[in-house]
Parts: sequence; C-alpha cells; structure tokens
Amino acid sequence: MKFANKLFFTMTALLTIIFAVFGMWMLLSYYSKAVEREIDRANAESGMFQLMFENTYYPMAMYGKEFAVRGVMDSISFGVEKNGNYCVVWDDEREYYCNPNIGVDMINTIYGVSNALDRETGNYAEDENYYGVAIRKIGSRYYIITVSKTEFDIYLGMCRDITAVYEAREELTIRYCIALGILLVVGGAVIFILSRYITRPISRLNHVVNDITQGNYEIRCDVKGNDEIGKLAANFNEMTNAIVDHMHQKELEALQKENFTTSFAHELKTPLTSIIGYADMLNTVEMTDRERSEAYYYIFTQGKRLENLSHKLLELAEIDKNPIKKEAIPTKELEENLRNTMRPIFAAKKVEGDIHLDKGYIYGDKELLLSVFYNLLDNAVKAVEENGEVHFKGMNLMGDYEITVTDNGRGIPEEEISRITEAFYMVDKSRSRKEGGAGIGMALCQKIIQCHDAKMHIHSKLGEGTVIRVVFTGQEENK
Repeated sequence: MKFANKLFFTMTALLTIIFAVFGMWMLLSYYSKAVEREIDRANAESGMFQLMFENTYYPMAMYGKEFAVRGVMDSISFGVEKNGNYCVVWDDEREYYCNPNIGVDMINTIYGVSNALDRETGNYAEDENYYGVAIRKIGSRYYIITVSKTEFDIYLGMCRDITAVYEAREELTIRYCIALGILLVVGGAVIFILSRYITRPISRLNHVVNDITQGNYEIRCDVKGNDEIGKLAANFNEMTNAIVDHMHQKELEALQKENFTTSFAHELKTPLTSIIGYADMLNTVEMTDRERSEAYYYIFTQGKRLENLSHKLLELAEIDKNPIKKEAIPTKELEENLRNTMRPIFAAKKVEGDIHLDKGYIYGDKELLLSVFYNLLDNAVKAVEENGEVHFKGMNLMGDYEITVTDNGRGIPEEEISRITEAFYMVDKSRSRKEGGAGIGMALCQKIIQCHDAKMHIHSKLGEGTVIRVVFTGQEENK
C-alpha cells in the first residue's frame, strides 16, 4: 500500500475514533444530566406529595383510614397530578387510590418497585428512610417512578412519563451520526487531498530514484521549502552528487589502470623485441666484430632501460606503503647538490641553466625531494632546444617555500596538462623514448609531493615553455 493511502486511512480512522468517542461522551453527558434533572424533579414532587398528604391526612385520620385517604386525595390530587404525574395510594391490605389513567402494567410496575424497596429496607413501619426512585420502560414509553411510605404506614406512589428524554437522546444520536458522516466525508476528502499533497515530494523523489536506477545520473530532485521533506530532497541531491563523483572517480581510476597496463605492456614490448632480436642474430647470423659490438650495445641499452623502468615502478609502488621521515633540510644544501649534478647535463645539451634557492629550510626526505627536483630539471632540459634556458628558483613566502622550474621549450598542449602526472603518459612519446623516458617520472614526482603535503601547479603554453610551481606549506624561514 502506498504511503499516501496509509496516511489517508490512518488519519481517517483516527478522525473517526476521536469524533465517535467525543460524540459518545457528549451524548452520555447530555443523557445523564437530563436523567438527573428528571430524578431531582421526581424527588421534589414526591417529597411535596408526601408532605401534603401527611399534613392533610392527620386531621381526618379520626374518621377512618379509607375516608381520610379519599378525602386527602380529593383535596390534593389536582395539585399533585397537574404536571403529568400519576398517583397511587395503598397499604399492606388494599389499594385506596389510583389515578384512572394508570394502566394495569403501570400499577404492577409501581408495586414491583415497592416490593424491591421492601426487600431492601426490611419493610419496617418505623423506617424513616423508606424511599425509592426508579426508571422503567412500559411498552414503548419510559416512566420515572417514586415510592415512599408515610408515618401512617400508607404507601405513596408516583409516576411520570419521561419518554421525551429518550426520544431527544435518540434524535440527538441520529443527528450526530448524520453530522459525523458528513464530517467524515468532508474530512476524508480534505485528508485525501492533503495526503497526496504531503506525499507528492516523496513520489517525485521516488521517480528520481527510479530514473537514477535506470542510468539517468543527471536528474535531481526539486528542493522546495526548508521543511523535513525539503531537507531530505537536498540531502538526497548531495548524496547523489557524491555517488556520481565517486563513480566518475572509479571510472577514471579504472581507465587509468587500463591505460597503465596497456602502456606498461607496450613499454616492455619494444626493449624486449630488441633484446630478443639482437640475441637471436648473435646466435644464428655470422656478424662482423662491429656488428656484434652494436648488437651487444643495443642489448645493453635496452636492458638498462628495462632496469630503469623497474626501479621507477618499484619507487612508485613503495612510496605510499612506507611513511617518510621528515627532517629540516637546508635549501642551500639542496642547491649545491642540484648544481653539481645538473652542470654536466646543462653543458651536454648546451642549455643555459640557472639554479638558485633562497636560504631557508624544507621539511621532508632529502633523497625523495632531490629525486623530484632532478626529474623536473631533467624534463625541462629535454623540453628545450640547444641554447635554451632552464631556471630553478626557490623563495620564502611567509612561512611557505616555493620552488619554481621554468623553461622556454616546446610547452604542453592545454588539454594534456592534467594528464602528465599519470603513469606512462607522455606528451611526445617518440621523443621521450628516444631520450630514454618511460613516462613514470612525473607520476613519481606527484606521489612524493603529495607525501610532503605540498602542491604542484603546472602552467604551460605550446611553443612558449612551461612553468612548474611546487609549494611546501608551513616551512621554517631562515632569518
């Protein structure tokens, strides 16, 4: 069952129970108060009847009980019975007076009430508390009956028709049932509309979920309002965005792994083909000393290339597993090491190289940082032509230390800048292989820089050169 239908039936049932209980309480309260009023009235009229009877009976008692009773009733019956009351007067031996409009059933009922009262009180003549009131149904009518006993051992019975009270109750009950039915119909319609209105955002959310399940990852919920449902829709959109971003990240990682495997296989294929081919020639073909020397050279160089590739891959794989030990490294010490190492490389390529680091400290692993800086300088040298320029600068920036590597070489296409830190990715593959590169260097640099909580920024223009900035945050400045 849909949530809207559950809400509709639940609210309708709750509304029915509340108004039914409230209506029953109102009807019972009205009926109880009406009956109490009738009982109070009957008690008052019965007390008045007994008082008038006793006061009038006493002077006539000397003429006999029957004469006295008839005289009294002739005197007071009109006043007592004018409000719809019917009277009966009797003693243990006989009946002295009975209203002519009282039927046999009513008389028997009055006697029945008296007999019940006799059993209750023990029928003592001297009992001053002999009094009873009861409501009885005779035929289709309801009567309130009072019975009392005078000091002369004479019973006084009164009855009055109170059917109007019960008819009013029945009529009120019918009217209430009709009103309750109308209320339920109108209230049910309102609840039905409100349940659909309240659950509409949930239905829309359900449609969005179904669309996303079917592959439409661009659809989102409309956020309307700041209530719980609006917050749910907003949180759902955030969750969907996070899931989609995670999926894209996983897809990118899967693509990178696929590219890594393909590139790795390709990188292995070329040197292995050369090694196998030249080794086969050495075994099967008569060669001159020069040709044999060239074959050995190719086998050696390709073997060194495979060795270099394996070292790079091991470094790339191990960099995340082993936590680095950081220490304060003087920048001037790094500068001297880089100058000594790069001086012959600059000279061989006929490149104008400039290495200068402001005095300060960088916290990190010295060997790993030198590996990063060697890679960046080596890439810069490979990117420039003869007589090109490569600048390696370091400066303090209010607690940070920034390394900048600048060259005026070939540059990198803008669409490929974001990919140069991927393993085996090379902008110019033929030239990189010719110069001994395998596309691992920048990936390794990125890993090392991340392990030092630093950031690398690359800016390049095709044909104009490249600028790479590495910023080490929270470094101590030497003053």
